[in-house]
Amino acid sequence: MVRQILPAELAERINAGERIYLLDVRHEWEHRIAALPGSVLIPLPELPSRLDEIDAEPGAAVVVYCHHGIRSLSGASILEQAGFTDVASLRGGIDLWSSVVDPTVPKY
Repeated sequence: MVRQILPAELAERINAGERIYLLDVRHEWEHRIAALPGSVLIPLPELPSRLDEIDAEPGAAVVVYCHHGIRSLSGASILEQAGFTDVASLRGGIDLWSSVVDPTVPKY
């Protein structure tokens, strides 16, 4: 079962300086509207064939996010099946992040 992380917990971990690799599995047009700083975009349909592009530094947690947290569950599951061990899905996605962490991130 894929682990989930709430936006407030993710923000706390980022602010504490933890190494976090943010993977956005939305479409490119969505990423252009709103994205978490430093995130890497690999749309969910392309993820299985682009796993080699995930360049998380050693010891970094991989947090997968999307709009509302549904596609990111699938993305995190794909990563786990590929052997990634420290993976989580952002519960509520960037939409909830905008509501509870950073209201400057546009909603769409």
